[in-house]
Amino acid sequence: MSGKVLVITTGGTIAMLHDAAGGGAAPARNGNELVDGVRGLERVCPLEVHEFANLPSPAMTPRHMYDLAALVRRRLEEEAIAGVVITHGTDTLEETAYFLDLTVDSPKPVCLTAAMHAEDELGPDGPRNLMSAVRVAASPQARGMGALVVMNDQLHAAREAAKTHAANVATFQSPWWGPIGTVDDDRIIFRRAPLHRQTLWPSRLERRADLIKIVTGDDGSLIDFALSHGTDGLVIESFGRGNVPPTVMPALRRAIDRGVIIVNATRTGGRVLDVYAYDGGMVQQRRLGVIMGGELSAAKARLKLLLALNLTPAGERPQRDAVARWFDTD
Repeated sequence: MSGKVLVITTGGTIAMLHDAAGGGAAPARNGNELVDGVRGLERVCPLEVHEFANLPSPAMTPRHMYDLAALVRRRLEEEAIAGVVITHGTDTLEETAYFLDLTVDSPKPVCLTAAMHAEDELGPDGPRNLMSAVRVAASPQARGMGALVVMNDQLHAAREAAKTHAANVATFQSPWWGPIGTVDDDRIIFRRAPLHRQTLWPSRLERRADLIKIVTGDDGSLIDFALSHGTDGLVIESFGRGNVPPTVMPALRRAIDRGVIIVNATRTGGRVLDVYAYDGGMVQQRRLGVIMGGELSAAKARLKLLLALNLTPAGERPQRDAVARWFDTD
């Protein structure tokens, strides 16, 4: 390869050690310590370390993600940078990965990795994951693949990756589709490529998008609560093909009448689709103006909605059709 890999550290379990006073794992390792702790990593390629943050990933916010994306976009413009690796906590890694997939349009690899076990636990997985991520970021085969989650010797497209278990090292999966490649001892192997990738890069991140999980017996009161707090957009996490209880429909109507953009994402996996015409079905919701969120998880749909809302210039109200086009092509 030519060029170096930029390792950006943001924190997470991969950078934690057991804290006796606190009674559990806590942030401890800085970026250089993290990289220096992986034997043989320096032999893969030249490295540069940038410590962006040292946070447990539940503390990550869309603002952090936006600033991280700006940094990645800027550094990937440098000829000397061949690719980027980002170390991250596992809890929100899939969200940051998808945010970067949406906002970074460089063909150079962007790989996110993490650990399920801290360095001083039995069987830490962080060092191998970091080694694998650097190898992928340095690989010409990874160009044009978008943001990738590199964990447990598997490569997952950011749009598809999901944390599926609270503790297992094989937690990251791509439900229904499977990994797009693997990291073997002698090479990086890709078996398919992500399709229909999109890039959204607003000049600011000011508007607000919220997520509400719909449950049995729901009366829509949380939708009204979000309205009262000035939300600009809502993702509702629905049942099945996008269906909600009939008692939620009046609240959806009130929100849309107020100009709030609403996206429907199913909690089941698979596509939201207008196939049910009963009260609360997606047919009725779409007639109201609710946008179908495709196969995206609710959390990822919320990030895309947030970016799409902020593409509208300040002082103008986002329009449903302008936002919908980002989802209808998902």
